[in-house]
Amino acid sequence: MSVKIDNIQSEVLSKNWFKLHKYTFDLITEDGTRVQQIREVYDRGNGATILLYNREKGTVLLINQFRMPTYVNGNPTGMLLETCAGLLDDDSPEECIRREAMEETGYQIDKVQKLFEAYMSPGGVTEIIHFFAAEYHPDQKITDDLGVEDEVIDLVELPFTEALAMVADGRIKDGKTIMLLQYASLAALLQRQ
Repeated sequence: MSVKIDNIQSEVLSKNWFKLHKYTFDLITEDGTRVQQIREVYDRGNGATILLYNREKGTVLLINQFRMPTYVNGNPTGMLLETCAGLLDDDSPEECIRREAMEETGYQIDKVQKLFEAYMSPGGVTEIIHFFAAEYHPDQKITDDLGVEDEVIDLVELPFTEALAMVADGRIKDGKTIMLLQYASLAALLQRQ
């Protein structure tokens, strides 16, 4: 099925941290049916995330970070175990994820592998996430000073098998992290060669 969009009207509802727009438009289906729809769309820019893994040790690096939306939705501490990630700003996805890995984990990563891209919440958010993976080694750690500005971040190194178990039992609830861990499992990224 294909659709056409007509009579798009946009109203900015908020420009605080990012932009929230209200769109009113006509959706026209293949048979000519015209339906007016109203949608609120949050534009926060695009982002990148990376799974850092150590094949020799069988471990992954995750971060534990405070996330207010999880707190207001029932997470009693607001802390979320996740892969490091960030917004592209004016960088390419690869430049962004190298910067974010340094800021959030303290590791300076050499080679990164682009895996895929995905919309994470297309019903209301414009963001596309670029997914990466890279091996990390202890000699790449160059700082213990994690996060920028007001971020609260702890670095967590886990056995890969434990991280997968944490997905299964609900201790890891972050979508991008679950996707990367499952990708690593399917692609056997942590198998010794």
